Amino acid sequence: MTHDVKEIFAGGAPPAPAALAAKVRTLAPSMTRSMQRVAEAVAADPAGCAALTVTGLAELTGTSEATVVRTARLLGYPGYRDLRLALAGLAAQQQSGRAPAVTADIAVDDPIADVVAKLAYDEQQTLADTAAALDTVQLGAAVAAIAAARRVDVYGVGASGLVAQDLLQKLMRIGIVVHAHSDPHLAVTGAVQLRAKDVAIAITHSGSTGDVIEPLRVAFEHGATTVAITGRPSGPVAQYADHVLTTSTARESELRPAAMSSRTSQLLVVDCLFVGVAQRTYETAAPALSASYEALAHRHSPRTGR
Repeated sequence: MTHDVKEIFAGGAPPAPAALAAKVRTLAPSMTRSMQRVAEAVAADPAGCAALTVTGLAELTGTSEATVVRTARLLGYPGYRDLRLALAGLAAQQQSGRAPAVTADIAVDDPIADVVAKLAYDEQQTLADTAAALDTVQLGAAVAAIAAARRVDVYGVGASGLVAQDLLQKLMRIGIVVHAHSDPHLAVTGAVQLRAKDVAIAITHSGSTGDVIEPLRVAFEHGATTVAITGRPSGPVAQYADHVLTTSTARESELRPAAMSSRTSQLLVVDCLFVGVAQRTYETAAPALSASYEALAHRHSPRTGR
């Protein structure tokens, strides 16, 4: 199964105006340079672009009318007319003061209070962008597969490996048989054992991490249901994913690398998966959660003596 960006975002309702900027931030790295110019223009000046015809926007961005239409469709709109309506709506929101201004990057000499404020804003924006871009149909399908799985394997390295461990401990607490692998050799060894009733989940912000793609490919070829959590829905990992869950990231800077913001968005997706599975398996999940809480309760109580 192969996916491209258009396939992943096609078929649903056009995104709301508030989600347009999130779509641009998420999809721009996967676009051609000419499409990026169109996307960046509409995100930077929604009011001005809303007043332009398709020919006018093409001339403004130095592209073609076909490129403008393709960009509109890639962003989730049936055509340029629908994109113009969304731009007008976004412009109205910004003029009403509901859209916050983008904060500056963190500087080396920023006071710690400014660092806290800027990080908090970026984290909030990352979560909002991820929620706006997340395909709930794909999410629901992934939840259903995990809830019915005989076994779940999760792959991730580096910062994504920490997120894989987080998903492991969450699913384990509700009785799901789950393994998390950061060692690529063990990941492939485990993937060979997967079958049609199993689920394999790859977590990779770039969508091109070989140590994560390889075990997902093996799991895919052995018939397991495969899920990719990635910030690049057109990346190589999507070739072997039955379901793609797209994450977003905040603006990267020298003191805020991509691994920080990608982790934030990945954790939101992981939490959505966990809650969805817990809902579907509530009759067994609730007792499992209670049992794990009781088993660990004494470790969280203050010691009164030896």
